[in-house]
Amino acid sequence: MRHGMPRLIAGRTLSSLSAIFGASLISFIFLRLVPGNPARLFLGQFASQDAVDKLVEQMGLKDPIYVQYYKYMWGFLRGDWGFSYTTGQPVTTQLGHRLPATIELGLYAFLFAFVGAVALAVIATYRRRPVVDGSVRAMSFFGLGTPPFWFGLVLLVVFSERLHLFPGPDGRLSIDSTQPPSITGLYTVDALVTGNFATFADALWHIVLPAIALGLAPLAFLVRLLRANLLDVSREPFIVVVRSKGIGRFSAFARHALPNAFLPTLTAAGLILGQLLAGSVLVEKVFNWPGAGALVTDGILRQDYAVVQAFILLSAVVYVVVNLVVDILYGVIDPRVRVVTAVA
Repeated sequence: MRHGMPRLIAGRTLSSLSAIFGASLISFIFLRLVPGNPARLFLGQFASQDAVDKLVEQMGLKDPIYVQYYKYMWGFLRGDWGFSYTTGQPVTTQLGHRLPATIELGLYAFLFAFVGAVALAVIATYRRRPVVDGSVRAMSFFGLGTPPFWFGLVLLVVFSERLHLFPGPDGRLSIDSTQPPSITGLYTVDALVTGNFATFADALWHIVLPAIALGLAPLAFLVRLLRANLLDVSREPFIVVVRSKGIGRFSAFARHALPNAFLPTLTAAGLILGQLLAGSVLVEKVFNWPGAGALVTDGILRQDYAVVQAFILLSAVVYVVVNLVVDILYGVIDPRVRVVTAVA
């Protein structure tokens, strides 16, 4: 049993590496099966065939597919993520400018979803008042059935155009705000670190609506999951035993029911965080958010392999790493996971 945790970490790490390899291989092959010639798209329909053939050779598209894959992965591991022929810039430069905005939006959307889900699930299940519980369930149905981009448009119309409480699709900062020194690339964090509280407030003001639009569906999913788990755990015999020892209702709920019901939610939250960090193209488009979404969309339309491939691989790495950390935390919190791993 004492070797359960190292075996758990080793097994999860091996599975994560296999998932990253599979995602990179599948995306690499399918991107190159898309009809069309990227060299022709870049040079235009009036370019000569000799010029197109020369660019195809420069892009390495005449090599066998396995040679292309090997060269790309070897370069990716060394920090060479390719060159975008459509923009004339290295992919690392492009993604370096765009990814911080996507990551910041994803983190705030996750914070909104996670904190909101825990609060609403506790409110709905602690007293079990029909009106409150029904309202939370109705909200969850609405969140799961509402497209994020449409909800974003509604938020803009109501809170920006009508009530003027939040800015419109202006990006990450107002025109008259000063961009904070780039430390992490996250405007709110960089502004706080440098003591620029006016920029922090403006950046936070701009991120509220897109974070709510992006985080509504994850909030609805998490609140339904945690609510169901809380109801199940509250009926367990050990809760009755705890209450029989003189422990109050709230203490029994907070110290015993909530931690046990929280474990499945932790796993789901890890999946959602990895998904949100990969960004949402449509939400970024609605709010004119300068993230990686527009860059990748243009790359797909222009068959810019380097940009799309790098973003897919980075998204897979982030998704897998986040869930690896969640799996390890699950093993730390719940000893039963370590026991099962040790026995296996």
